[in-house]
Amino acid sequence: MRLPQRDRYEDLYRDFAWDLPEDFNIGRAVSDEWAERAPDRVCLEHFSPDGNHLSMTYRQLADRSSSFANALMSLGVKRGDRVALLLPQSFETVIAHVAIYKIGAIALPLALLFGVEALEYRLRTAGASAVITNRFGLDRISHIRERLPDLAEVICVDGDRHRVRSFAALVESHPPVFEVAKTAPHDPALMIFTSGTTGPPKGALHGHQVLAGHIPGMQFAHEGFPQPGDKVWTPSDWAWAGGLLNALLPSLLLGVPVVSSPAQKFDADMAYRIMAEMKVRNGFIPPTALRLLKSVPDPRSKYDLVLRTIGAAGESLGAETQEWVKRTLGITVNEFYGQTECNFVLSSNAAMGVSRPGAIGRPVPGHSVAIVSEAGEELAVGEAGQIAIRRPDPVMFLGYWNDAAATERKFLGDWLLTGDIGRQDADGYVTFFGRDDDVITSSGYRIGPAEIEDCLIGHPAVQLAATVGKPDPVRTEIVKAYVVLAPGFEASDRLASEISDWVKLRLSMHEYPREVEFVTELPLTTTGKVIRRLLRERASAS
Repeated sequence: MRLPQRDRYEDLYRDFAWDLPEDFNIGRAVSDEWAERAPDRVCLEHFSPDGNHLSMTYRQLADRSSSFANALMSLGVKRGDRVALLLPQSFETVIAHVAIYKIGAIALPLALLFGVEALEYRLRTAGASAVITNRFGLDRISHIRERLPDLAEVICVDGDRHRVRSFAALVESHPPVFEVAKTAPHDPALMIFTSGTTGPPKGALHGHQVLAGHIPGMQFAHEGFPQPGDKVWTPSDWAWAGGLLNALLPSLLLGVPVVSSPAQKFDADMAYRIMAEMKVRNGFIPPTALRLLKSVPDPRSKYDLVLRTIGAAGESLGAETQEWVKRTLGITVNEFYGQTECNFVLSSNAAMGVSRPGAIGRPVPGHSVAIVSEAGEELAVGEAGQIAIRRPDPVMFLGYWNDAAATERKFLGDWLLTGDIGRQDADGYVTFFGRDDDVITSSGYRIGPAEIEDCLIGHPAVQLAATVGKPDPVRTEIVKAYVVLAPGFEASDRLASEISDWVKLRLSMHEYPREVEFVTELPLTTTGKVIRRLLRERASAS
């Protein structure tokens, strides 16, 4: 499943072929196999603001996850059960993930940022039998536990509580030897709920093969990963497919240490400090976070950075942010693309010459990606349509949990429909316009928000921006921009007009925002994506 050594993209894509073992278990692959051949190799490091950083070896991860697997089975957790993880980036989170996979149960990662209603919906829908959380998450679980009949066990990493078990005590009281379940590539391992940008979240179920399927993308986006000294960090929540499958698990499988950091609202100075102190070489940094990094002037004079690669995904990066990172950090960001249901299928690789500003990359070796029409036919070069991935594919989900109808709607023939609009050029590069629901129809034009937002953040007064269509009786819709101002700027009608003119002069007369509204923050999912649905509702009501 590793990429062969080739100098040209065309040769690499042509010569790669999937070779998945019949018996593949994520838990064993990221812990026990390394513990057998390199027990003292460091697999995890934790950044502590006080400077007392921690580390864990593969032997420690293998032993503790086996102990916890024994503990979970003693509590009645069995193969196929859903076990929720409501935790920040931490050693306990990794131990719990690995233990769940070793049992053959299904891990259900959940973000601590979720409110009680969001948690109740996901736990109830998945039928979770156990949840592992901390003191913060426990408070939220306590409000809904009586309404979750399937939830038999609550385990807390912060010690014993009433009707709650101690994570540490369970690990310490069970032996570090465990017979890992024999699992085939298609056996269920992981359920990640979609971000809910366009409708109710759905549980995307993945098999153990999903990790193997991410290795080519990880190696491609991080330019020959792993290289000596490589070390990975992401500010993304490990409850998101991005943080879990674009950073944590593939790195552990490839023997690369992963840095965890305390849960926090993204802070640019702290992010630079983490990367400098922990000697991070490879960052997975979503576009929103990259834009926020711009608030620190001349970071390389302040922080001793050793970054080798940066990957970005989750939303469009844009040429403006790409150029800023290259100019400021000396790195070309390798943008890549996927979604919860089918991740890491397009990517850039600047070292191989596969990089084009404004594009999200070319198909990763092992994946067949095309732009298709509403009838499922491949479109000609340059035509706009839906980004689609051909099945079978090891990163492709097994289906939506208990929703066969929604699963069927996701496919058209052998194509998985992403719901994202883009176009492909003659060299195979894909440009992302936006979600099908996000495309703005104005005076007969179909306008993607990504290009406008990229232009907007080029204005010195704009820190973040999002655009949506606002209903208009003449033009069907007009472009409306929601703007978060950079520090030092104040909202005014004059500034709004200046920002509109900025886009008009740089893009076209039909794409500029006719309305600009200043906001203090944008509605974001836990993965950092803008929830345009909420902005569309706000625009329609204004």
